[in-house]
Amino acid sequence: MEADAASPSLSCHRTGAPNQERCCRSWSFSRGSSSRKQLLQHPGNMGMLHVILVTLLCCSLAHCRGACAEPDSDTEAVAGKGFKLGCLSCKRRSEVHATATVEWHFRGKGEADFYRIYTYTEEGPNIESDNFMDRVDWNGSKRSNDIQDASIYLLNVTFNDSGTYQCFFNRILLYDNYEYSTVVSKVVHLTVVAKATRGTASIVSEVMMYVSIIGLQVWLLIEMIYCYRKISAAGEEALREAANAEYLAIASEGKDNCAGVQVGE
Repeated sequence: MEADAASPSLSCHRTGAPNQERCCRSWSFSRGSSSRKQLLQHPGNMGMLHVILVTLLCCSLAHCRGACAEPDSDTEAVAGKGFKLGCLSCKRRSEVHATATVEWHFRGKGEADFYRIYTYTEEGPNIESDNFMDRVDWNGSKRSNDIQDASIYLLNVTFNDSGTYQCFFNRILLYDNYEYSTVVSKVVHLTVVAKATRGTASIVSEVMMYVSIIGLQVWLLIEMIYCYRKISAAGEEALREAANAEYLAIASEGKDNCAGVQVGE
Protein backbone atom coordinates (compact mmCIF):
# COMPACT_ATOMS: atom_id res chain seq x y z
CA MET A 1 0.00 0.00 0.00
CA GLU A 2 2.84 2.36 0.85
CA ALA A 3 4.53 1.62 -2.46
CA ASP A 4 1.31 2.26 -4.32
CA ALA A 5 0.76 5.56 -2.54
CA ALA A 6 4.31 6.68 -3.17
CA SER A 7 4.23 5.73 -6.85
CA PRO A 8 0.96 6.60 -8.62
CA SER A 9 2.38 5.25 -11.86
CA LEU A 10 2.45 1.76 -10.39
CA SER A 11 -1.17 2.03 -9.31
CA CYS A 12 -2.10 3.08 -12.81
CA HIS A 13 -0.46 0.01 -14.29
CA ARG A 14 -1.97 -2.34 -11.76
CA THR A 15 -5.58 -1.33 -12.35
CA GLY A 16 -5.82 -3.01 -15.72
CA ALA A 17 -8.70 -0.70 -16.64
CA PRO A 18 -9.29 0.40 -20.24
CA ASN A 19 -8.37 3.97 -19.29
CA GLN A 20 -5.02 2.85 -17.91
CA GLU A 21 -2.97 4.77 -20.49
CA ARG A 22 -5.03 7.93 -20.03
CA CYS A 23 -4.63 7.71 -16.24
CA CYS A 24 -0.85 7.41 -16.47
CA ARG A 25 -0.61 10.25 -18.96
CA SER A 26 -2.74 12.44 -16.68
CA TRP A 27 -0.52 11.73 -13.68
CA SER A 28 2.64 12.34 -15.73
CA PHE A 29 1.29 15.69 -16.93
CA SER A 30 0.33 16.79 -13.40
CA ARG A 31 3.72 15.66 -12.11
CA GLY A 32 5.47 17.59 -14.88
CA SER A 33 3.39 20.69 -14.15
CA SER A 34 4.21 20.58 -10.44
CA SER A 35 7.90 20.10 -11.26
CA ARG A 36 7.85 23.11 -13.58
CA LYS A 37 6.14 25.20 -10.90
CA GLN A 38 8.77 24.21 -8.32
CA LEU A 39 11.50 24.99 -10.83
CA LEU A 40 10.10 28.47 -11.59
CA GLN A 41 9.51 29.29 -7.92
CA HIS A 42 13.15 28.72 -6.98
CA PRO A 43 15.06 32.09 -7.02
CA GLY A 44 18.25 30.57 -8.37
CA ASN A 45 16.43 28.87 -11.22
CA MET A 46 14.62 32.11 -12.12
CA GLY A 47 17.94 33.91 -12.32
CA MET A 48 19.36 31.22 -14.58
CA LEU A 49 16.23 31.42 -16.76
CA HIS A 50 16.71 35.19 -17.14
CA VAL A 51 20.34 34.68 -18.14
CA ILE A 52 19.32 32.13 -20.78
CA LEU A 53 16.61 34.42 -22.19
CA VAL A 54 19.00 37.39 -22.37
CA THR A 55 21.63 35.23 -24.09
CA LEU A 56 19.13 34.03 -26.70
CA LEU A 57 17.96 37.60 -27.28
CA CYS A 58 21.53 38.84 -27.79
CA CYS A 59 22.25 36.01 -30.22
CA SER A 60 19.15 36.81 -32.25
CA LEU A 61 20.01 40.53 -32.34
CA ALA A 62 23.54 39.73 -33.48
CA HIS A 63 22.11 38.26 -36.68
CA CYS A 64 19.68 41.11 -37.27
CA ARG A 65 20.39 43.94 -39.68
CA GLY A 66 19.14 47.47 -39.43
CA ALA A 67 16.21 48.38 -41.60
CA CYS A 68 16.68 50.91 -44.38
CA ALA A 69 14.19 53.74 -44.86
CA GLU A 70 13.87 56.31 -47.65
CA PRO A 71 12.69 59.59 -46.11
CA ASP A 72 12.10 62.56 -48.36
CA SER A 73 14.61 65.39 -48.39
CA ASP A 74 13.90 68.80 -46.89
CA THR A 75 12.89 71.32 -49.54
CA GLU A 76 13.48 74.72 -47.92
CA ALA A 77 16.95 76.22 -47.51
CA VAL A 78 18.05 79.52 -45.99
CA ALA A 79 20.28 81.81 -48.04
CA GLY A 80 23.84 82.05 -46.77
CA LYS A 81 23.67 78.79 -44.81
CA GLY A 82 24.32 75.16 -45.57
CA PHE A 83 21.71 72.67 -46.69
CA LYS A 84 21.60 68.90 -47.04
CA LEU A 85 20.06 67.46 -50.19
CA GLY A 86 18.88 64.01 -49.17
CA CYS A 87 18.77 61.09 -51.56
CA LEU A 88 18.43 57.48 -50.37
CA SER A 89 17.77 54.28 -52.28
CA CYS A 90 17.59 51.00 -50.37
CA LYS A 91 18.22 47.63 -51.94
CA ARG A 92 15.37 45.15 -52.06
CA ARG A 93 17.61 42.37 -50.74
CA SER A 94 20.40 43.44 -48.43
CA GLU A 95 22.27 40.12 -48.73
CA VAL A 96 22.99 40.71 -52.43
CA HIS A 97 26.33 42.43 -53.05
CA ALA A 98 26.29 45.48 -55.28
CA THR A 99 28.22 48.49 -56.49
CA ALA A 100 26.79 51.88 -57.32
CA THR A 101 27.74 55.27 -58.72
CA VAL A 102 25.80 58.51 -58.20
CA GLU A 103 25.03 61.50 -60.39
CA TRP A 104 23.35 64.76 -59.38
CA HIS A 105 21.63 66.97 -61.96
CA PHE A 106 20.16 70.45 -61.54
CA ARG A 107 17.61 72.57 -63.36
CA GLY A 108 17.18 76.16 -62.21
CA LYS A 109 13.91 78.03 -62.10
CA GLY A 110 12.83 79.09 -65.56
CA GLU A 111 15.31 76.74 -67.26
CA ALA A 112 14.27 73.93 -69.57
CA ASP A 113 17.12 71.39 -69.28
CA PHE A 114 19.00 69.63 -66.53
CA TYR A 115 22.78 69.69 -66.38
CA ARG A 116 25.11 67.52 -64.32
CA ILE A 117 26.63 69.17 -61.27
CA TYR A 118 28.16 66.30 -59.24
CA THR A 119 29.26 62.66 -59.55
CA TYR A 120 30.47 60.09 -57.06
CA THR A 121 32.24 56.91 -58.26
CA GLU A 122 34.78 54.41 -56.99
CA GLU A 123 37.46 57.00 -57.68
CA GLY A 124 35.75 59.54 -55.44
CA PRO A 125 33.63 62.72 -55.76
CA ASN A 126 33.83 65.18 -58.61
CA ILE A 127 32.08 68.57 -59.02
CA GLU A 128 30.96 68.91 -62.64
CA SER A 129 29.63 72.50 -62.68
CA ASP A 130 31.44 75.78 -62.09
CA ASN A 131 28.31 77.20 -60.40
CA PHE A 132 28.74 74.71 -57.59
CA MET A 133 32.53 74.60 -57.47
CA ASP A 134 33.86 74.31 -53.88
CA ARG A 135 30.28 74.42 -52.58
CA VAL A 136 29.31 70.74 -52.59
CA ASP A 137 30.43 68.08 -50.11
CA TRP A 138 29.63 64.39 -50.12
CA ASN A 139 27.31 63.51 -47.22
CA GLY A 140 26.32 59.97 -48.17
CA SER A 141 27.65 56.44 -47.71
CA LYS A 142 31.33 56.21 -46.85
CA ARG A 143 33.90 53.42 -47.08
CA SER A 144 31.61 51.33 -49.27
CA ASN A 145 31.03 50.86 -52.98
CA ASP A 146 27.49 49.71 -52.24
CA ILE A 147 26.06 53.24 -51.98
CA GLN A 148 22.55 53.57 -50.58
CA ASP A 149 22.80 57.12 -49.25
CA ALA A 150 23.73 59.65 -51.96
CA SER A 151 23.09 62.83 -49.96
CA ILE A 152 25.18 65.92 -50.65
CA TYR A 153 25.67 69.12 -48.64
CA LEU A 154 25.43 72.55 -50.25
CA LEU A 155 27.61 75.26 -48.72
CA ASN A 156 26.70 78.96 -48.74
CA VAL A 157 23.32 78.50 -50.42
CA THR A 158 22.24 81.32 -52.76
CA PHE A 159 18.88 82.20 -54.31
CA ASN A 160 20.21 80.90 -57.62
CA ASP A 161 20.27 77.43 -56.10
CA SER A 162 16.47 77.30 -56.13
CA GLY A 163 15.17 74.76 -58.60
CA THR A 164 14.86 71.04 -59.17
CA TYR A 165 17.57 68.54 -58.24
CA GLN A 166 17.66 64.99 -59.45
CA CYS A 167 19.98 62.22 -58.28
CA PHE A 168 20.58 58.93 -60.10
CA PHE A 169 21.74 55.63 -58.61
CA ASN A 170 23.50 53.51 -61.23
CA ARG A 171 23.54 50.22 -59.33
CA ILE A 172 24.93 46.85 -60.39
CA LEU A 173 23.67 43.83 -58.44
CA LEU A 174 26.28 41.07 -58.26
CA TYR A 175 24.78 37.58 -58.36
CA ASP A 176 26.69 34.30 -58.57
CA ASN A 177 26.21 33.80 -62.32
CA TYR A 178 25.33 37.22 -63.68
CA GLU A 179 25.10 40.96 -63.01
CA TYR A 180 21.98 43.07 -63.09
CA SER A 181 22.00 46.83 -63.68
CA THR A 182 19.34 49.18 -62.33
CA VAL A 183 18.86 52.96 -62.35
CA VAL A 184 16.95 54.69 -59.56
CA SER A 185 16.20 58.41 -59.57
CA LYS A 186 15.02 60.80 -56.87
CA VAL A 187 13.75 64.37 -57.30
CA VAL A 188 14.08 67.27 -54.84
CA HIS A 189 12.38 70.63 -55.41
CA LEU A 190 14.41 73.20 -53.50
CA THR A 191 13.24 76.65 -52.47
CA VAL A 192 15.68 79.20 -51.02
CA VAL A 193 14.29 81.76 -48.55
CA ALA A 194 15.85 84.68 -46.72
CA LYS A 195 14.67 83.55 -43.29
CA ALA A 196 13.71 80.16 -41.96
CA THR A 197 9.99 79.59 -41.40
CA ARG A 198 8.51 77.04 -39.07
CA GLY A 199 5.97 74.65 -40.49
CA THR A 200 2.65 73.87 -38.90
CA ALA A 201 3.73 70.31 -38.12
CA SER A 202 6.74 71.58 -36.18
CA ILE A 203 4.62 73.96 -34.09
CA VAL A 204 2.00 71.30 -33.35
CA SER A 205 4.71 68.79 -32.39
CA GLU A 206 6.30 71.24 -29.96
CA VAL A 207 2.94 72.08 -28.36
CA MET A 208 2.09 68.39 -27.99
CA MET A 209 5.49 67.75 -26.42
CA TYR A 210 4.92 70.41 -23.74
CA VAL A 211 1.37 69.18 -23.12
CA SER A 212 2.68 65.63 -22.67
CA ILE A 213 5.38 66.78 -20.23
CA ILE A 214 2.91 68.80 -18.14
CA GLY A 215 0.37 65.97 -18.16
CA LEU A 216 3.01 63.48 -17.02
CA GLN A 217 4.12 65.74 -14.17
CA VAL A 218 0.53 66.21 -13.00
CA TRP A 219 -0.04 62.46 -13.11
CA LEU A 220 3.13 61.84 -11.08
CA LEU A 221 2.05 64.45 -8.51
CA ILE A 222 -1.37 62.79 -8.13
CA GLU A 223 0.27 59.39 -7.71
CA MET A 224 2.63 60.74 -5.04
CA ILE A 225 -0.26 62.28 -3.09
CA TYR A 226 -2.27 59.06 -3.36
CA CYS A 227 0.66 56.92 -2.18
CA TYR A 228 1.42 59.33 0.68
CA ARG A 229 -2.17 59.19 1.93
CA LYS A 230 -2.28 55.45 1.65
CA ILE A 231 0.97 55.04 3.59
CA SER A 232 -0.21 57.52 6.24
CA ALA A 233 -3.50 55.64 6.65
CA ALA A 234 -1.66 52.34 6.97
CA GLY A 235 0.68 53.86 9.56
CA GLU A 236 -2.19 55.23 11.63
CA GLU A 237 -3.99 51.90 11.51
CA ALA A 238 -0.83 50.12 12.64
CA LEU A 239 -0.48 52.57 15.55
CA ARG A 240 -4.10 51.98 16.56
CA GLU A 241 -3.63 48.22 16.45
CA ALA A 242 -0.48 48.50 18.53
CA ALA A 243 -2.25 50.72 21.07
CA ASN A 244 -5.18 48.29 21.30
CA ALA A 245 -2.83 45.36 21.74
CA GLU A 246 -0.96 47.21 24.51
CA TYR A 247 -4.24 48.12 26.20
CA LEU A 248 -5.44 44.53 26.09
CA ALA A 249 -2.11 43.32 27.47
CA ILE A 250 -2.30 45.79 30.36
CA ALA A 251 -5.91 44.87 31.08
CA SER A 252 -5.08 41.16 31.04
CA GLU A 253 -2.14 41.74 33.35
CA GLY A 254 -4.37 43.74 35.71
CA LYS A 255 -6.91 40.92 35.85
CA ASP A 256 -4.19 38.40 36.65
CA ASN A 257 -2.90 40.59 39.46
CA CYS A 258 -6.40 40.99 40.88
CA ALA A 259 -6.94 37.24 40.78
CA GLY A 260 -3.64 36.69 42.57
CA VAL A 261 -4.54 39.13 45.33
CA GLN A 262 -7.91 37.43 45.89
CA VAL A 263 -6.31 34.03 46.11
CA GLY A 264 -3.80 35.35 48.63
CA GLU A 265 -6.53 36.70 50.84
